[in-house]
Amino acid sequence: MQDKRILVTGGGGFIGSNLANALAAENDVVALDDGYLGTIDNVDDAVEYVEGSVLDDDLPTDVDVVFHLAALSSYAMHEDDPTTGARVNVEGFVNVVEQARDDGCDTVVYASTSSIYGDRTEPSPEDMDVHVNTGYEASKLARERYAEYFHNHYDVSLAGMRFFSVYQGMEDGAEEHKGEYANLIAQFADDIANGENPVIWGDGTQTRDFTHVDDIVRGLELAADHELNGIYNLGTGEQYSFNHLVDVLNETLGADVDPVYEDNPIPEDVYVHDTCADYSKIHEATGWEPTISFEEGVERVCEQYD
Repeated sequence: MQDKRILVTGGGGFIGSNLANALAAENDVVALDDGYLGTIDNVDDAVEYVEGSVLDDDLPTDVDVVFHLAALSSYAMHEDDPTTGARVNVEGFVNVVEQARDDGCDTVVYASTSSIYGDRTEPSPEDMDVHVNTGYEASKLARERYAEYFHNHYDVSLAGMRFFSVYQGMEDGAEEHKGEYANLIAQFADDIANGENPVIWGDGTQTRDFTHVDDIVRGLELAADHELNGIYNLGTGEQYSFNHLVDVLNETLGADVDPVYEDNPIPEDVYVHDTCADYSKIHEATGWEPTISFEEGVERVCEQYD
C-alpha cells in the first residue's frame, strides 16, 4: 500500500499503533484513539494522532482506507459495563463506516474475534457455525452482520479479521500499555523475567493459537490491498498450552519460575479453552501465511529482557 490516506481507529493501541507505524512509511496515516487502551507514545512522529472517540460526530474519515480496530477488547470490559461495550463496539463501528461511506471511502478492514468459535482443538474455518456466549462476542458478531449490510446495500468492501491471540511483548512494544489485558506471552514473560510467578487460571492445559503482531499487520494490509469482503482468520494454525508456554519461557530466559494456579473467574460454560485458526481462506485470497513461528516469537519477546 502506497500513497494512500489511511485512518486507523484504535491507532494508539497495541495492534493499531503497530499497523499505523508500518503504514506511515509510505502513506499518510491518521491514528484515532480515545486514550483508554492506547497512547500517543505508541505512535511514530510520522503518524498524525487524533484524540477522539469512534462515537464522535466529526471523524477524520476523508480517507482512502479505514482500518477499524478500536474496541473494548475483552470479556471483563464488557461484563463490567455491557451498555458501553455495545456502544463502542457496535454503534462505534456503524458510526465510523457510515461517516467513511459519506466521505467516499469504500474500503474498510475491521477487527472481529476468534472467540466466537468457542473451544476448538481442530483449526476453525470461517464458515463453521458460531455461537455467542459473552457480550464481547455478541458485539463482534454484530459488527460482522452490519458489515454484511453495508456491503449488500452500499457496495462497500468490508473485511472482518478474526484475530487469534495476538502478542508482541511488554518491554519493546505497544503491549505494555495494555497491562493486565496484554497477551499471556507478554504477561508471563514479564513475570518470569522479573522473578515473579505467572498466574494461570485453571490447570494450564488450555491452548491458544499465538500469532505475532507483525503477521497480523501484514494480513491487515493485504486485506485492504485486495479490497477483500467477508470474514477472514488471521492465525498460525498451531496451538500451545499455557503450561508449555511457561516451560518454553523459562528455558528461553534461563529461569526456573513456577506458575501459580488459581480458579478461573470466567464461568466454565463461556470460557474459551482452546483456539486454532484455519487460515486457508486468507491465504487463497492474498497469499498471506504466518512467517513467525511460536519459537521465534517467544525468542523475540524474551530478547527484550537481555
